[in-house]
Amino acid sequence: MIDSPAARARDAFARQRWAEAFSALTATAERASLDAADHERLAVCAYLLGRDEECASAWEAAHRAALEAGDAGGAARCAFWLAFCLMMRGHMAQAGGWLARTERIIDDGGLDCAASGYLLIPRLLDALDAGDPAAARDLAVRAVEYADRFSDPDLGAFGTLGHGQALIAMGEAAAGTRRLDEVMVSVTAGEVGPVTSGIVYCAVILEFMQLFDLPRAAEWTEALSTWCDAQPELVPYRGQCLVHRSQVEQAAGDWPSAITTAADACRRLTDPPHPALGLACYQEAELLRLTGRFDAAEARYRDASRHGYQPMPGLALLQLARGDIPGATAAIQAALQATDRPVARPALLAAGVEILRAAGDRPGAYALAGELATLAGASTTDMVTAMAAQAGGMVLLDEAHATGALARLRHAGTIWRALNVPYETARVALLAGLACRALGDPVSATLELDNARAIFAELGAVPDLERLERLVTPPPAGPSGPAGLSAREREVLYHVAAGRTNREIASTLVISQHTVGRHLENIFAKLGVTTRAAATAYAYEHDLL
Repeated sequence: MIDSPAARARDAFARQRWAEAFSALTATAERASLDAADHERLAVCAYLLGRDEECASAWEAAHRAALEAGDAGGAARCAFWLAFCLMMRGHMAQAGGWLARTERIIDDGGLDCAASGYLLIPRLLDALDAGDPAAARDLAVRAVEYADRFSDPDLGAFGTLGHGQALIAMGEAAAGTRRLDEVMVSVTAGEVGPVTSGIVYCAVILEFMQLFDLPRAAEWTEALSTWCDAQPELVPYRGQCLVHRSQVEQAAGDWPSAITTAADACRRLTDPPHPALGLACYQEAELLRLTGRFDAAEARYRDASRHGYQPMPGLALLQLARGDIPGATAAIQAALQATDRPVARPALLAAGVEILRAAGDRPGAYALAGELATLAGASTTDMVTAMAAQAGGMVLLDEAHATGALARLRHAGTIWRALNVPYETARVALLAGLACRALGDPVSATLELDNARAIFAELGAVPDLERLERLVTPPPAGPSGPAGLSAREREVLYHVAAGRTNREIASTLVISQHTVGRHLENIFAKLGVTTRAAATAYAYEHDLL
């Protein structure tokens, strides 16, 4: 029978009724002193309810109560958790002070305790941030050893998570994935506390999104959503959970829901600003860009940057969509030069191929596609394989190797369909349609292009739909168009931009190759360029296609 306020508080805590437990523990603290364990429960409740000041006060009280009870190891552990919560709020000076106190308690008492392992976690995070994953891996292994010795599952979860993150940063994605799967077993089995569970959920999903492991990211996002929904009072993880949910909804083609979810995430993460706010802003910007709301997208990309999230490659792709090819090229090249982590490069490389292709830089696009293919060979995820095949198809299409391009594009399309990613399926279908046209197969070309058109229309991908129509519709007849080009010259330029040779253009337009060459001379003279690549770049930049 539960017959005391403290007992009722502990029962509510065990049932994950955080607000009820918080109120009961607060009321009990006003009438009688709580022991260290109850102060810890109060701190956890306050954290989960988003009451940061009360959380810090409760951890400090738990630390004092443990000292008074002669439990130096417990006092050190509570001091660490206070430091950790302060770090999560960005109060680094205060956090450093409490970490120093944790170290002093351990050193003065000559302690060998779980808190010694917890002190390795900030060092592990610093090593990851500093680009030293090998050091982070070694620290993670030591943390797990402490966790095993002192039967501390929360410490074990942090150590295993860090081990997986370090292995992934070292390029050992398969081994890192096994560690992440392992830590999620302990979370879903209820072996770790709610604060650690939420942190691990969010970190693991973020890693899988960066690895382009969409199936795992979707599975754990659904699990996180279920976990959060079972505890409706949770505050700290709900906003970041919504970001991941939006990403999964976007990939699955439910863009209206993804837009609503991303906006909700931004709202929840804004006051007070959460570390995931920059990611939320970037996610909303991506959806705004894809649906053609360019001004709003640019504002959101800037918000992402202001909140510490690098807005690439999305911002570069926005510049490309606006026709600023030099700006897009400079932006993506700078981002590629600044990023050498294997897990961070695939998205940049895929965007780089698209941008350099539009700029007419075929050697540059080919080099990036080659690097992406190398990364795909070492990757454990189908999504990177699809990205590499798609990029390879693009560059082969531009080099007039339509047969090879079509084979790669259809391979990419098979993977995207299996992953249920309709947007990329449509983008590949568009390219495959152009390849079929180059091969003189108008029936297959029409099927591919109609498939792409239908998906773009259903998604609301307005810029892609407009681009498709420009690519497949010959320029209108007329005496003279932009840059003084005749209707026939614009028609020839359209085919040049599609990567066709003089022979292919002659066959399509039923004219001689000599006539095509004469038209090209006139086009070069009127545009002030000397190469096909430069003419293509000019055409894209000035919206001649």
